[in-house]
Amino acid sequence: MDKTALLVIDMLNDFVLEGAPLEVPAARKMVPLLMDEIEKARKQHMPVIYVCDAHDEHDQEFVRMGWPAHALSGTSGAAVIDALKPQPQDTIIQKKSYSAFFATPLHGLLQKRSIAHLLITGCVTNICVLYTVVDAVQRGYRVTVPRNCVAGLNVQDHECALRQMHDILGAQII
Repeated sequence: MDKTALLVIDMLNDFVLEGAPLEVPAARKMVPLLMDEIEKARKQHMPVIYVCDAHDEHDQEFVRMGWPAHALSGTSGAAVIDALKPQPQDTIIQKKSYSAFFATPLHGLLQKRSIAHLLITGCVTNICVLYTVVDAVQRGYRVTVPRNCVAGLNVQDHECALRQMHDILGAQII
């Protein structure tokens, strides 16, 4: 059986809290389910890896996309929400782009731990989750996405991304 790691993507104050700069209301609804997944992973001694946006103040993403500044490196907005707080044995990877793999140490860390299967959770389904799944598949990882542990900005984009992950990338959607 493949060694598995749980990725928790962008479950940050600036995405999840009510009134946050890039609020994803659906993310709040999935927190209890994600808490269960994290607890289950820890009981199985599965690595739990938090992947967190950590933008610079003048990040080109804000300009290119017209989004408000969010998840600024070193701010409380870039911190994982309290309900999902990382534990000392967990790993935190900061990213500046959509994919958890782009310009981060994630791939090397997974290889070092002989991880072949990723359980990918978090937000936003059609942005950071989707682009992480793309890069994971292209690097040869087997990918599973629990549909009740990912959240989109809206239902249409969420469902479209899940179809793309399954139909085009071969990810298992459970």
